Amino acid sequence: MSLTPKQRIELHGFNNLTKTLSFNMYDICYTRTKEEREAYIDYIDEQYNAERLTKILTKVSDIIEANILNIAQQDYEPQGASVTILVSEGPVDDSPVDSFKESPGPLPETVVGHLDKSHITVHTYPEYHPDEGISTFRADIDISTCGEISPLKALNYLIHSFETDVMVMDYRVRGFTRDVTGHKLFIDHDINSIQNYIPVGLQEYYQMIDVNVYQENIFHTKCKLKKFDLNNYLFSYTENELTDEEKISITKKLKTEMDEIFYAKNMAREEEKY
Repeated sequence: MSLTPKQRIELHGFNNLTKTLSFNMYDICYTRTKEEREAYIDYIDEQYNAERLTKILTKVSDIIEANILNIAQQDYEPQGASVTILVSEGPVDDSPVDSFKESPGPLPETVVGHLDKSHITVHTYPEYHPDEGISTFRADIDISTCGEISPLKALNYLIHSFETDVMVMDYRVRGFTRDVTGHKLFIDHDINSIQNYIPVGLQEYYQMIDVNVYQENIFHTKCKLKKFDLNNYLFSYTENELTDEEKISITKKLKTEMDEIFYAKNMAREEEKY
């Protein structure tokens, strides 16, 4: 159903549809020693502390013209951070046409639409493998909105806000609203893939998989970087300091970590195959 503001179905009361975007990003790194792992965790904690995460979520609110009601933020020990923002919207009578298009949202220089009775949250999870030198940082962001604007319009900005090797995104429209005749509406905008909200220029960098349940208005997209440059995954040193054997071994470990996250299953290591 493609709608412009003039073509929108006249609703009976408020638009009660709940639209939720869950955005999970992963940054993977190889650290050789305990000291390097601890330094990586400290670096991540500093890069994505509660203060910076609050700034990112505040810009997300700006993109969708949400009014911030309350902010709660917390840095955790030994690591990790959380931010929760409660937001509300302004009048929806002048919702822009872009609110209804299945297309990428803007970067923070421009504005898209409105929220109502909604929240935005982020939680971070730095961790590392006990034996193999792999360190992984995960950030979970959830944007839940009621009303006409889709939180998918914030996706473009979120992707640009994090250094992401693997992304996992879920979008779901829940509940229903009614038109003036009492007819239920279970979705109020066109969508066939989350990928349509990711700019083509970004899509070229990622391998993508969709798992969608259209009859339930559930959409799932996973993305993994295509290009692999070992130097981008080494912390505080470069591949020039490694032997050829070390380069091969570390590359296998890093690619296995990314594949396991991307395909959501453990994969047999070389020593486990025999």
